[in-house]
Amino acid sequence: MSSAELADDPLGSLLSVLDLEALAPVGPGDVERPHEADDRFRGRNLPQPNGRVYGGQVLAQALVAAGRTVPGSRVPHSMHGYFLRPGSLTEPIEFAVERMRDGGSFSARRTHAIQHGKPILSMIASFQERQDGVESTTPMPPAPAPEDVPSALDELGGIDHPAARSRSHEAAFDVRHVGGSLYVRPGAERTDHQMVWMRARGPVAGDQLLHRALTVFACDQVMLEPVLRRAGHAWATPGISVASLDHAMWWHRDVRADEWLLYVQTSPSAQGGRGLGAARVYAQDGTMVASIGQEGMLRLPVS
Repeated sequence: MSSAELADDPLGSLLSVLDLEALAPVGPGDVERPHEADDRFRGRNLPQPNGRVYGGQVLAQALVAAGRTVPGSRVPHSMHGYFLRPGSLTEPIEFAVERMRDGGSFSARRTHAIQHGKPILSMIASFQERQDGVESTTPMPPAPAPEDVPSALDELGGIDHPAARSRSHEAAFDVRHVGGSLYVRPGAERTDHQMVWMRARGPVAGDQLLHRALTVFACDQVMLEPVLRRAGHAWATPGISVASLDHAMWWHRDVRADEWLLYVQTSPSAQGGRGLGAARVYAQDGTMVASIGQEGMLRLPVS
């Protein structure tokens, strides 16, 4: 997939990348499959200006691969993944799914994303049948409407640089930072709080597995920004080095990636070259749909 193809239809390119090729096509209901045999899938990569596979892509693909093996109508409610090695853009990724358990209401899957015979990501996801239960939620804080917040295209569209094009013209999601982004310069104040509106740049036909995978893809690009914001830095800080180490996500209710979602973010701690980012995710009507946690490596230039 070329950068030109991505720029022409970034959302279509992403959906194509999430449409994995089955290498060992076995249906979810095949109870005779031996426990030690993995289901295997292959996925392609989206171009990136830094030459490495985007972590959110691998996470989303791993979730899709796991979901392809789950029986019935169970949907993912949680996932925990560790980034083990940087991925190469020039090689496809193979996803090996272990069917750990299928209970009466829950299914557990472990997925390894593999390149050159070595795992670049290891993830465990849990899936659940739809059930009734206690309902409660933390209310959404006040926020300006997404239509009143500048988009990444507004901020970066006129900059002729690969990183700027990747965030604007070639992005599958419309990303809008309340109070300004960190693309080029630090925030106006040092705070660990941030709010971001996000929505896919077009309608998405698909089930909850796809829409939840798309939210995994989208959120990885902003999860460590509260750490940067509190430290008084931007993505364009010379000499900065940032990389995701692990990622956890919980879905509380159905989510639509093609409708506006508000990410309410904080960073409770940064230390030892690492920072922790947390987020609550709300639909535009105020319904809380997901929670996220991510720790990342953060190395800043010495003053």
